[in-house]
Order: sequence, then C-alpha cells, then structure tokens
Amino acid sequence: MESSRLVSIIFFVYTTIFSIDTINCRDNNNLVTNQAALFVFGDSLFDAGNNNYIDTVSSFRSNIWPYGRTTFKYPTGRLSDGRLIPDFIAENAWLPLIPPNLQPSNGNNQFTYGVSFASAGAGALVGTLPGMVINLGTQLNNFKDVEKSLRSELGDAETKSVFSRAVYLFHIGGNDYFYPFSANSSTFQSNSKEKFVDFVIGNTTSVVEELYRMGGRKFGFLNMGAYHCAPNSLIRDQTKIGTCFKPAAELIDMHNKKFPDVLRRLQHELSGFRYALHDYHTSLFERINNPSKYGFKEGKKACCGSGPLRGINTCGNRMGPSKGYELCENVTDYLFFDPSHLTEKAHRQIAELIWSGPPNVTGPYNLKALFELRLT
Repeated sequence: MESSRLVSIIFFVYTTIFSIDTINCRDNNNLVTNQAALFVFGDSLFDAGNNNYIDTVSSFRSNIWPYGRTTFKYPTGRLSDGRLIPDFIAENAWLPLIPPNLQPSNGNNQFTYGVSFASAGAGALVGTLPGMVINLGTQLNNFKDVEKSLRSELGDAETKSVFSRAVYLFHIGGNDYFYPFSANSSTFQSNSKEKFVDFVIGNTTSVVEELYRMGGRKFGFLNMGAYHCAPNSLIRDQTKIGTCFKPAAELIDMHNKKFPDVLRRLQHELSGFRYALHDYHTSLFERINNPSKYGFKEGKKACCGSGPLRGINTCGNRMGPSKGYELCENVTDYLFFDPSHLTEKAHRQIAELIWSGPPNVTGPYNLKALFELRLT
C-alpha cells in the first residue's frame, strides 16, 4: 500500500512539473518538441473526458463518483476508477497526461504533445448512437481543427514534422457491434454480417488513410476485445446468467480475422506506414477466464454496479438514486470496474503489453518501438 502511494505521488509530481513547464513555453520555437506526440482516437476505453463537454445522456459520462477514485481522487470523465491505457502509454513515452480535445484550457503548447479525441460510446459508423457521441469521422474533423491551429502557430513544415513523428492510437468498433442488439440499425438490418463488419473496418481505414495524407506515419491499434464476456454481456440472457453474448461475439471474431489483412495492405500501399496491432481480444479473454493468473480475484463480476455480477450499469447512481448501486471494497481485486469498463490495474497491464509486448502479442512493432522509430 505504501509503495502504491509513493508511485502515485511520484506520478503526480512528474505530471505537475511537466505541465507547468509546458504551460510556460509560449514562443513558437519552444512549442516544437523532439518528443513524439500521442494522438488518441476511439471510444470509452480511451475517452479522457471529451463527453464531459457534449450534450449526452448520463450513460456516456463518468464525471460522477466513484469514477476516478483511485489515482485522481475525483471523477475526470474517464470510465474507470483511475487511469486509462493512453495515460500509461503517455507515461512510458515521457509525455504529460494527454487531455481531452474539448477541454477548454487546451492550447497549441499542449497539442504538440498530443491530445485525445476519443468519446465514450463512439463508433466508426455515423449511425451508432447518433447525436449522443463523437463518432470517428467527427473525431477526424476535430483533429483537422488542431492541425489548422498548429499550422497558424508553427507553420506548415513544423506542423508536418510534429505529425510525422507522432503516434496515432486507435480503439474503435466495439460499439458498432453491440448497438444493433439494443436499437434499430438500418445498416445492420440491410446488410450481411460480413458486409457490416466491412463497413466498420472501411470507415476506420478511411480515417487512417486521411491521417496518413496529413503526415501521420506511425499507428497503434487494438483489435476487438472480448466484451461479449464482460459483466453486462454475461447477464443479457436472464435464463443463462454467466454466458457470453454470442451474437456480438460473431461480429467481433469476424472483425479480428479481417483487420490484420487490412493493416498489411496499408503497409504495402502506403510508403512509410508503420503500425502496432495489439491482440486485445486474447489479453482480455485470458483475464476474464483466468483472473488469479493476473492478480485478480474477480474476472466476471464488476466492482461497481448492481444485479447479478453487478452487471447492471447503475454505478454512481447513473440511473437515479432510486436504483442504487453496490461498490466493492478492494478495486484491485477486480478486472472490471463497472459492467463494461476495466479497472486502472487492468489498464496498466494491457498498456504494458501494448508498449513492450513481443510480436505475437503486439506486432509487427510495439508502441515503444514506434515511439523510438525515426522515419526519414
């Protein structure tokens, strides 16, 4: 416990010093850094708080207690008890915390280190939770706004240099594959499952290709995690509590078979394109089914929620105080913090695999290699 406190203190001191130093860098020359920036795109796995600043329902926000209780000691908008995967990646890359793009205090001094465009609930498709989230296409448009701001401050050459050194981290698609089972999706209903998966991958690929045209060269991806076996999925069929949700599993498996081929094609077609692909499905599935192997006591029950396996998402009274919720005593015993989002401890483990995992776990590059890579 004391060592954990010491780590947290060191982390905050480092981040505070780095942030103060960043804020004080005002002239154009000081805005340029030799460090590779981290630009983050995706959904709730990566959302550092963008949904705090949009008009959406409580289900897609986490600016309520007990979210943020572990490290930050207050809710930041992250759907976890503490830090997310990009927070640990940034720490490993000697970057400050990567803030949400919509945070009002952001400036060009921050953008040169990176920013997160991720939005809880977001999908690659416009029709996934329309009007309630920042879909992937809109995230790209927000990145273009950052580009304009940097170009006006740094000029074209320096901005392109920032973008070419940067790493672009993606996790997107899971919401697209679950949404059709809780709401009407015309795209899903009017196409085969294979075609639907192609649309999700195609929209993701289009954004990657546009970022490449804007100067991006180094990309990190996670495949689809085993969220069909998350606590909220394990209670979907009330007659078979504890059974994974097979309809979504079929789409997830199809995605994970197709996506590596698409990335290999991009590497073949786009000069200088380099990527890391983490096998998140295996990493998560292993921890769900063998929690003790990874230091957890519970792999299928959430720390915060209600009902069987705490699989109903009432955490923080997000469904109103009349519903209530349960909160575990020791969050480090749990893989899942709420019915569909991981704990800080789990995020740390996954981030390490993305950062320095071997090629069969994260390849052909890992994130550490991408950050160190200098492309001419």
